[in-house]
Amino acid sequence: MKTYHGGRTATEPSVWVEQGTTRHPLPHVGNHSPTGFNWGYGGSGPADLALSLLVNALGHRRQADTGPLYQEFKWAVVAHLPDEWSLTPQDILDWVRQQQELSL
Repeated sequence: MKTYHGGRTATEPSVWVEQGTTRHPLPHVGNHSPTGFNWGYGGSGPADLALSLLVNALGHRRQADTGPLYQEFKWAVVAHLPDEWSLTPQDILDWVRQQQELSL
């Protein structure tokens, strides 16, 4: 099962994907943040993390495919993540489905 993880080192935040016994950095999608991913607030680093998580979990290849959804995900989820966190693609898909139901 694929799982996304985030943690802070002494120098910078780190985000990675674990699937089985493999671990690799989450591919960075977006260009809001000159310093990379971040979370726990609503800035440019969290915007890039939100976009990258959505693109990876939903299988989209371009930012345009997520529309404004990634900004909503940033404020609802990424801005509230603690220093160390884990999310599954299913967590992200459940949040997306909930947003779609609310908009009906």
